[in-house]
Amino acid sequence: VEVTLVRAGSSYFPLGGEGSVPPEQCPAKCDYRCSATQHRKPCLFFCNKCCDKCHCVPSGTYGNKQECPCYDNWKTQDGKPKCP
Repeated sequence: VEVTLVRAGSSYFPLGGEGSVPPEQCPAKCDYRCSATQHRKPCLFFCNKCCDKCHCVPSGTYGNKQECPCYDNWKTQDGKPKCP
């Protein structure tokens, strides 16, 4: 299996999936992720928080959370998904 790495500062992350988004790319990735929702402000807030922690944003504007297990598994105190 061949893995492509991307450089972020002095660190390297696998291209796509968990750990692939350097923190400075989170705002742009989340801007796209939240582009189709009517609840843009909270979506952006939580997406950026999740991206900062997980270094991953699922592809598309909805779904595909299996691409980022950390992002998918982070829940609120009520057990609901924290990340959009």
